[in-house]
Amino acid sequence: MPLFSKRKNAGVTSFVLKLVNNNCPGLKALADGPRVDSRVTLVVPVIVAPLADQRIELRRAFTAVTKEFSNSGVAIVLDGPVAVDEAVLGFRFEGAMTFLRAKARHVDPIGGGFFQLGLQLTEVVFAVDYPELESLIL
Repeated sequence: MPLFSKRKNAGVTSFVLKLVNNNCPGLKALADGPRVDSRVTLVVPVIVAPLADQRIELRRAFTAVTKEFSNSGVAIVLDGPVAVDEAVLGFRFEGAMTFLRAKARHVDPIGGGFFQLGLQLTEVVFAVDYPELESLIL
């Protein structure tokens, strides 16, 4: 029997199909029902700088990756639960940093010690108004 047989491949195919069918955001949305906004899967790095009392807490800033976007929100994958009510998110786009203010909507475990933080994007934040943002670079 060859090392890589079709029979072994069938097991791989079966597993991958089950994994995708049970975790694909598009398929899950069909089962959960309609959402207010449609989402698109997009993985990009992001800086998350928590806000407290209307101040950016640079010492608590961390990097993460996005999971999906809607026109008014983003889901971010975290390596643990993070207590964030509001934050400024920093994205590198076209060679420059763009910052958006966001309000946390939910934090949910997704397995393996990872969590998904759902954020509603509320406004663009300009570094000229908050010079401390200049230190946040991806």
